[in-house]
Amino acid sequence: MKILVTGSKGMLAQDLIPLLKEGHEVLPFSRQEMDITQKDVVLNNIKSAAPEIVINCAAYANVDKAEAAGERDRVFMANAIGVQNLAIACAEMRIPLCHISTDYVFDGRKGRPYTPFDNTNPLSVYGESKLAGEKYIQWILDKFYIVRTSGLYGRGNSNFVLTILKLAREHSVIKVVTDQIGSPTSTVSLSAGIKKLIESGKFGIYHIADDSGNGISWFDYAREIISTAGIKAEIIPVTSDEFPRPARRPAYSVLDTEIMRLATGYIPEKREVALKKFLAGSI
Repeated sequence: MKILVTGSKGMLAQDLIPLLKEGHEVLPFSRQEMDITQKDVVLNNIKSAAPEIVINCAAYANVDKAEAAGERDRVFMANAIGVQNLAIACAEMRIPLCHISTDYVFDGRKGRPYTPFDNTNPLSVYGESKLAGEKYIQWILDKFYIVRTSGLYGRGNSNFVLTILKLAREHSVIKVVTDQIGSPTSTVSLSAGIKKLIESGKFGIYHIADDSGNGISWFDYAREIISTAGIKAEIIPVTSDEFPRPARRPAYSVLDTEIMRLATGYIPEKREVALKKFLAGSI
């Protein structure tokens, strides 16, 4: 396939693009080369490139900054209107769009892993904007892949794993919330899932995340990170109320990947295995 990838300089694309090149022609576009918030730029570039599918890795991903005064417009331009522009272009070209979304479209009150069929109810500006992007795709396109993932980490960009490693090297004691449960996911794992999904031709909404069973708290995951990395530091459990952040997070946002397995045969990587592989190349 001839695949156009937006957000080519981002964390996910760094692992996704090399993997896609194994069997496909990849056309990477950075924000500088194609700002997805500019409709004419999007239409012209996609028509000129004539891909068979577009994968959108571009996003406004700073969850806390999104809550700041004056940021809402920027967040929705990138995560909603930008996605709308891509969907319009894909509709005109009659090609599918694969879009990366998030577990933050849920409110975390279910208490069990979320399936693609569960009701959404975002708690943050970021979550609202990502859900808006999903809606535009479903309203505009007949053929699409919406991929929700959770706790993404990878090379180069700021993420939970790299933040914990940095803090553990600089401080002997770290405070981490214990009442937020998720399913942390490696960009390498997500990339493998995306590749398998777009090659399957089975359109729809899917959850792709590393296998954490019924989930792991960020406190326990932080302990796992420093233990696996061989760093000595004390991790202190705190509640979300004791460690407030600008954006509200879902208390429980573990993603159920069963539909992805049934549709494509994809088997999620075990969380511990994915982490060891990442740390082996990062430490």
